[in-house]
Amino acid sequence: MTEDDHRPDPDALLASLPAARGRLKLFFGAAPGVGKTYAMLAEAQEKRAAGLDVVVGWVDTHGRAETMAMLAGLEQLPRLKREHRERELDAFDLDAALARHPAVLVVDELPHSNAPGCRHPKRWQDVEELLSAGIDVYSAMNVQHLDSLNDVVSRVTGVAVSETVPDHVFDQADEVRLVDLPPDDLLQRLAAGKVYLPEVAQRAAANFFRKGNLIALRELALRRLADRVDSQMRAQRAIQGRMPVSGSNFGLLLLLQQAGNEDAIRQCARLARALESPWHAIWLDSGQLHGEARSEVQAALKLAAEQGAITLVQSGRDNARLLADYARRHNLSMLALAGRQHPARLLQALARLAPELHLLQLAASPPPDKTPRGWRFELPAHGWWQTVLLCVGVTALAEPLRTVLEPTNQVMFYLLAVLWSAVRYGRAPAALAAVLSVGLFDFFLVPPYFNFAVSDVQYLITFAVMLIVGLVAGQLVARQRQSADMAQQREAHTRTLFEMARELGQALIEEQVGEVTARYLHSGLGARIGLWRPLGEDDNLQPQQPGLPEADSAIVRWCFDHGEPAGQGTATLPTSPLLYLPLKAPMRTRGVLVLALPQPGELADFGTRRLCEAVAALAAQTLERLHYIDVAQQTLLNMEAERMRHSLLAALSHDLRTPLTGLTGNAETLARKLQRAGSPFTADVLLLQQQGQRIARLVTNLLEMAQLQAGGITLKKDWLPVEEMVGGAIAALGGALDEHVLRTDIDPDCPLIHGDPVLLERLLVNLLENAAKYSRAGSEIRISGTAENGRIVLRVADQGVGLPAGDTGWLFRAFSRGDSESNVSGVGLGLAICRTIADAHEASLSAENLPQGGACFTLALPLVAQPALDFPPEN
Repeated sequence: MTEDDHRPDPDALLASLPAARGRLKLFFGAAPGVGKTYAMLAEAQEKRAAGLDVVVGWVDTHGRAETMAMLAGLEQLPRLKREHRERELDAFDLDAALARHPAVLVVDELPHSNAPGCRHPKRWQDVEELLSAGIDVYSAMNVQHLDSLNDVVSRVTGVAVSETVPDHVFDQADEVRLVDLPPDDLLQRLAAGKVYLPEVAQRAAANFFRKGNLIALRELALRRLADRVDSQMRAQRAIQGRMPVSGSNFGLLLLLQQAGNEDAIRQCARLARALESPWHAIWLDSGQLHGEARSEVQAALKLAAEQGAITLVQSGRDNARLLADYARRHNLSMLALAGRQHPARLLQALARLAPELHLLQLAASPPPDKTPRGWRFELPAHGWWQTVLLCVGVTALAEPLRTVLEPTNQVMFYLLAVLWSAVRYGRAPAALAAVLSVGLFDFFLVPPYFNFAVSDVQYLITFAVMLIVGLVAGQLVARQRQSADMAQQREAHTRTLFEMARELGQALIEEQVGEVTARYLHSGLGARIGLWRPLGEDDNLQPQQPGLPEADSAIVRWCFDHGEPAGQGTATLPTSPLLYLPLKAPMRTRGVLVLALPQPGELADFGTRRLCEAVAALAAQTLERLHYIDVAQQTLLNMEAERMRHSLLAALSHDLRTPLTGLTGNAETLARKLQRAGSPFTADVLLLQQQGQRIARLVTNLLEMAQLQAGGITLKKDWLPVEEMVGGAIAALGGALDEHVLRTDIDPDCPLIHGDPVLLERLLVNLLENAAKYSRAGSEIRISGTAENGRIVLRVADQGVGLPAGDTGWLFRAFSRGDSESNVSGVGLGLAICRTIADAHEASLSAENLPQGGACFTLALPLVAQPALDFPPEN
């Protein structure tokens, strides 16, 4: 068995290595002006004085002289300039910070929104990338910028904060330092112009900086920091194996509404954090929402996911059963309902189907004022003229028949028109058809004709019933049509995934993955794709499926390195017209999938985005499967080659040993006879004898290597002194060391070695022979032995050419030789035998270059306690 058989899979090793992540320190305050930036820069100055590489990436001093003075001596990165709406905006240069890679980077104003055109919309996303690159970051924020407290701050202060930071950024910070200032002192700073300019300070004092607001914000900051400390304490107790202070198995399920979900999401996020429980957000899509309303719900799903929720969209006829089944399947014991918009039948059905489910009524926030300025009337765009023409056509057909058919029968024609409009064009045209049908029926078909007067009061009942039946039937048909369309879309997506998975399961080469992925995404979504794959050892990304020449290679590189999506609809470069999805497999990222849809807005649809992500996951898993198939095939080939090589070596060495023994024996006898006779051919015979002995040692190495790798040798351990083992190895080499100066330095107090004397002697013979081959004649070879750190350490050092640069582990593989060995005889088995013998003795064998030149091989054997002697040591 070779050393390669024991080597772990490189991909598994890479996946198991912990990511080198930087540390985030937040300077946290209750309000602007408490001194966060000053405290942050003061600590940065302390780190710089201690010798750390500290750089300022972004700091806004707001004209405060004390803060500006703290920047003295600190290196500052230049800012980028971005054009936006004929204005030049400053922007944080993320790429310059990554290239500079300081030990500590100061990035102020964590909730800040970046200028358009930057890689990330928010600065906290820049900080996440800096931390992933291994850079420690100092940043600052206020309590009103925490996303889960946004609604609370708005109610307390009356000011809506638009720039927020997800709570997970705050919770995952390595250190949070509270910078606190009493409200009275902060108001004094505000009045003295140390927070804002005088004209701005007056407005702030009258609004946000009221004393009551500052007290409430200070309480929120202290409570939020206390929650963080409490969570850390519980986590530490759990690590120590103790029971936490309090535990709960509550799971929370939030039912999203058509509008106004933001406050409910934040309330559930706070509640789930307090209960230390998972939470889910679900939207029951009835198909009634379109356009802006549907976009609002999808934005709410995205917000819930950012707050740590598991999101899902479901549809069906029985909402109560869907909720109950989902809650039971995911072990969620609480159902949160926002506002009071839930019908009583839903609550009754939930109480009947899932009596164990706790219903939680969340406080409803006042709906936003969406009253339009001025009176507007907008006609539905789709199916408007078609519906009008249809109703007019029905009237034209019914007009000649008014003397033949009763008016109540003619009503049925209009109901058919309403149903047709509902099926063909949707809800709004169906409602229009119902109203228009009543008007046309009254005007043309009910006496007195050609006016809206009614001769018989009973016709009013006909009109009312006709209108109600038309509206209800139209809405029901339109709803069923929408549900059927959604079910058809989901069925098409499921069929696409199923067929794609079946075809990818039969793929044998990586090129088939790109072809199958491109074909199914084009047929299902009309999308064009570009599949980028890493090539070579440096993971250079190249387009394997070059369907998108406009794809940005820099975004592809970022997506691959970070394993996160980028482009349209994501938090990274959302202005890009393309979507970049990493092909994340269980072991590593296998590439990047770039998509372009005919209508870029389709990526905002929840189902379309999930289909794209599922396709990317299938492609990634297939690529990983193909990779490991190649690895397995190569491993089998290597194993078979090794087996054949071992058999050949064993047979060859066994067949060569007998004639070589006779050759060396006869050469030795002949040399003695010629020496006695004083023949001039004595030197030639001695050379023949030396070469025969060298070939014999080579054959012995071949045979021993084959036996060792086949497990054919059993260790016969015994106790032996280091001096005896070294002396035996020197004697076995005979005249091979005559041209070198051999020095031994064995510690007299060195303990006995417990091992196989024959194999350990062979190990030393190979090391000494290797040192003699690669060092010039007359140079020194040194052997030392001592006890160090619970091990018996033997070293063989020479003054030769040294070892090749780089990792020296490959030198111990079979048939491996250094670059400088081309003019030296040998097949590269000596060091491989040494490593195999060392492994058998649970010892370590390493090699290194010496500063003064030459190489040193170190054997560290385990120190075994010697048994008590049953005779006096002096005897």
